[in-house]
Amino acid sequence: MGNRFSIPLNALRAIELVARHGALAPAAEELGVTTGAVSQHLRRAEERLGVELFARTAQGLRPLPVLTDMLPQLSAGFLALEEALAGLTGAQDGVLNVTVGSVFASRWLIWRVAKFNAARPGLELRLDVSGAIRDLNRNDIDCAIRFGDGDWPGVDTFPIGGTDYQPVCSPEFLARYPMPLDLGAVPVIADQTTMLDWALWLKAAGLDPQTKLSGPVYSDASLAFDAAISGQGLLLAADMMSADAVSDGRLARPFAQPVTGKRGYFLATAKGRRLSRKLQSFRDWLEQEVPDSVDGYLSQIRHRA
Repeated sequence: MGNRFSIPLNALRAIELVARHGALAPAAEELGVTTGAVSQHLRRAEERLGVELFARTAQGLRPLPVLTDMLPQLSAGFLALEEALAGLTGAQDGVLNVTVGSVFASRWLIWRVAKFNAARPGLELRLDVSGAIRDLNRNDIDCAIRFGDGDWPGVDTFPIGGTDYQPVCSPEFLARYPMPLDLGAVPVIADQTTMLDWALWLKAAGLDPQTKLSGPVYSDASLAFDAAISGQGLLLAADMMSADAVSDGRLARPFAQPVTGKRGYFLATAKGRRLSRKLQSFRDWLEQEVPDSVDGYLSQIRHRA
């Protein structure tokens, strides 16, 4: 039967390609060989493994269950190899893969991607928007932007901003509930994902930190923002995240009294990861852009005009 662990890499690649495409020709084209050579790879691999991998049918080659079950792992393995080779050859030097939460992406970063592209020509920003904390040791992620205290295991961090926060609401909400607002008597949006502290803000504003707050409840931070914009209630938001909506009139800051919390946004990378030129370029841009954005996107445009 032979050594089942000595299947040539080209044969494994042929198996993976034929299983995905269901035919010899696409695999042969990708490998740069003849269909006869691909067929021979498959036959010899099956002989060495002692297992049939494909059913030969009138419609072509069909992977049998034993191969179908293992195909995701086989495909993932070749993808990992391709990404590793891309890293060795610098093929990804022009792409920066950033994993980021929905609020930072939708309320701040997406409005500035064009500005980043203009400031850093030749470097493409690719966003992985997710509430999940990604493994930064993956080779398809260069860095993350996370909110918290910056003390996470296995990562290096660089502070970006976002430590100041205060309540925001829509102008229509203020028309219904004119100042001075009694927070115990008006709807207050509860963002279940937030790390911002109402009690700290209330105390800093000279209000009772034990004030009982009630109103709509959301488990998604981006939806909580939309709820505030639609007039459903007050929302506690980082100034950095609300600045654009305030500058274009979708939100207002009725108290105009921010407080500085212990948490903020950080640029995070895997512990000990080399700071590549593209990553350094992104970090430098953030260091300049975040302070420039405190008055909001439209305010920047008006100022330049």
